[in-house]
Amino acid sequence: MTVVNGYEQSDNEKKLDILNLPALEDEAKKIIPTGGYGYIFGGSEDDWTLRQNTKAFEHAQIVPKALSDIESPDLSTNVFGLDLKTPVMMAPTAAQGLAHAKGEADTARGVAAVGGLMAQSTYSSTSIADTAAAGNGAPQFFQLYMSKDWSFNESLLDEAKKAGVKAIILTVDATVDGYREQDIINNFQFPIPMANLTKFSEGDGKGKGIGEIYASAAQKIGPDDVRRIAEYTDLPVIVKGIQSPEDALRAIGAGAAGIYVSNHGGRQLNGGPASFDVLESIAKAVNHQVPIIFDSGVRRGSHVFKALAAGADLVAFGRPVIYGLALGGAEGVQSVFEHIDHELEIIMQLAGTKTIEDVKHAPLLHINYAD
Repeated sequence: MTVVNGYEQSDNEKKLDILNLPALEDEAKKIIPTGGYGYIFGGSEDDWTLRQNTKAFEHAQIVPKALSDIESPDLSTNVFGLDLKTPVMMAPTAAQGLAHAKGEADTARGVAAVGGLMAQSTYSSTSIADTAAAGNGAPQFFQLYMSKDWSFNESLLDEAKKAGVKAIILTVDATVDGYREQDIINNFQFPIPMANLTKFSEGDGKGKGIGEIYASAAQKIGPDDVRRIAEYTDLPVIVKGIQSPEDALRAIGAGAAGIYVSNHGGRQLNGGPASFDVLESIAKAVNHQVPIIFDSGVRRGSHVFKALAAGADLVAFGRPVIYGLALGGAEGVQSVFEHIDHELEIIMQLAGTKTIEDVKHAPLLHINYAD
């Protein structure tokens, strides 16, 4: 265990024997301090949307396919011009030092080991450069929380480009922070500096609550910001936090090179729809103009399959990876990805789908069972 400013960080480094990803939650709770765990686990208000995110996958069923004459499904895919060994990616998740002393650096190592795609957050515990270096050349995206100070945004974007990131993810659903009751109950303040903030006027993030962190974030984000970032970086800009076909088309019209369907894991607008429930309508509106990333509530290989079949090109998750990070460091992260990939392989075989492209064309049954 490593102690920083009185906060105990895991320094575990080991492979994990995983039965299923939901079971990791209770195991991680035993070693992550209460405040840090509440920040990672919690949603907004009474967590209704957080719970619906996973429950919504029950609204679609996978059609089994026999006599399909296939074996050994292939999980590899190409998205945004990147060759990936898995369609499952790491969602941009803040402050991973709350879970492990090596934070995002270990996450990057674990994701790289499985041939996946890593997205790092503005509010990372590890710097952009160090996170990129830990990936040892594996593809990474950088997620930008826009600041009110454009020079701050430029500095981050400059660092991201220098580090070799392949795209910018612009988060647009967090102009204010959701009402996060876990943080209020725990009187949570970030005990560990956020590396990307330490050299800028916003301060280092240490000793601040999430509301104070968000106070420096831009609260007015529009189509012109998408264009501005794309022109400044000459990188693809993926707009994250899309929950309606109208917003998806507005983002594409502004020059977005990708759409990221997400409700922030239920951490922002409580009472809004589960991400999976809006994915199909958004995918139909986008109509393959740009790739679609999906997250929120993903815990099973069957969830990944359903999201791909409903229109996603990549499927991201965050919390299960952070729990794996706390329990096993880079090897724990690798174990989480290997487990969900294994579940996905089984589902693909039973559904008669050899490739990820086959999964994208697989039929889903839509039957809503009474709760």
